[in-house]
Formats: sequence, structure tokens, C-alpha cells
Amino acid sequence: QVQLVESGGGLVQAGGSLRVSCAASGRTFSSYAMGWFRQAPGKEREFVALISGGGGNRYYADSGKGRFTISRDNAKNTVYLRMDSLKPEDTAVYYCAASPSSASLLRDVRYWGQGTQVTVSS
Repeated sequence: QVQLVESGGGLVQAGGSLRVSCAASGRTFSSYAMGWFRQAPGKEREFVALISGGGGNRYYADSGKGRFTISRDNAKNTVYLRMDSLKPEDTAVYYCAASPSSASLLRDVRYWGQGTQVTVSS
């Protein structure tokens, strides 16, 4: 069982930056691919970014390419999402996710966090 707790959300102006974090429980953090998804009001949850267990592979949705950076610190059991040049359309609840592989993260997330709200004002 893996428990995920997000933090770092908040209100930021358009063009600003924000970093959200996700702390994971358990001893096998490095064996899990980690990712971020988001859900805006009235919309379906969508993929944002993922990182492999060792951190060597990263993949981004087109919406965040060039603006978002996912990283992880396996010693701290934490994954981060750094968001730059934020836009009002980035406003959403951001969810941390974990699965045994990158492929499974995109197909069927094993564990979800509770989410953290990110609001970008224009």
C-alpha cells in the first residue's frame, strides 16, 4: 500500500511559478513510476507528466511541455512538479499518482493522492 499526500498548491498570477510536492509512504518508492494528473471544473481528469522509478525517463502532456518539470527525490520519497509560465487554463486540482510502471500509470493508476488546488488568476 502506498499513500500519497500532495502539498504546495495555491493561488498564483498568470505568468508565475509554483511547485507542488507529493510525499509517498512506503519503502519501495523508487520502484514506482510517479505522475501528475489534473482536473479542472467540469472537465475530466487529464494526464500532466510522469517520471520513471529511477528518474531517467520523463514524459509530458503537450499542455505542459516546456513549462512544467517533473522530478523526484527517492531518498525523500517525494515527487515534484515545477510549473512555470502558468496560465489561467492551468487552474485545476492536481493529483499525484503512482503505478508499478510508466505504461501502467498511463493506463490504470494504482494509487492516487487526495489532490491539491492550483488556481491561476489572469
